[in-house]
Amino acid sequence: MIPEQPVKLSVGADLSLEALLALPPSPPAGVVICHPHPLYGGDMENPVVVRVQEVCAALGLATLRFNFRGVGASGGVHGGGVAEQEDAAAALDVLAKATNGGVLAIAGYSFGSRIAALVGSRDGRVAGIALIAPPLAMSDFGFLEDTRVPTLAVAGTRDQYCPPDDFARFTAARPWITAAAIEGADHFFFGKLFPLGEAVSEWAQRLSRGRQAR
Repeated sequence: MIPEQPVKLSVGADLSLEALLALPPSPPAGVVICHPHPLYGGDMENPVVVRVQEVCAALGLATLRFNFRGVGASGGVHGGGVAEQEDAAAALDVLAKATNGGVLAIAGYSFGSRIAALVGSRDGRVAGIALIAPPLAMSDFGFLEDTRVPTLAVAGTRDQYCPPDDFARFTAARPWITAAAIEGADHFFFGKLFPLGEAVSEWAQRLSRGRQAR
């Protein structure tokens, strides 16, 4: 597995974000990974974010995880979920350049899932989205009503921020979403990182096959 290397993401003229890039030779796809809420301790070292990166990298995909503005060594201050969309878009730009215009996907966990959905649903380069523990009880995901980007949605059956009934309704209403319910997992996937990784692996393998079918 290709080790990650530190890189800097430029957002506009005066903002720099810290990031880690894993870039194998001729990757079949690349995945940007967005971390959970910065105001509640979320950063790119979160265990769920790391698990997603490991799974994708093990399959030979390029990966880019980063700290949103105001987190860690990234400049700026928290942008309330609005400015963070610029951060994720900048990450996609960097990964697109690094992979020479290869297949792109974006994944996000909790707060990061909403950012991933917002950015991925309107960026025509994005061929896949992964929403991990989308906080349906707290955030509006109705904008995905008209999105047709192949999407994975993963949540635990004991997730208090993504109640099972809400999750079932959300995914059933959107046939382009593949749903994966992790039995017994809460919002943080304590003790459930392995089944989470299995669900993400299936999604990542579909990204690889999509590249091969081109």
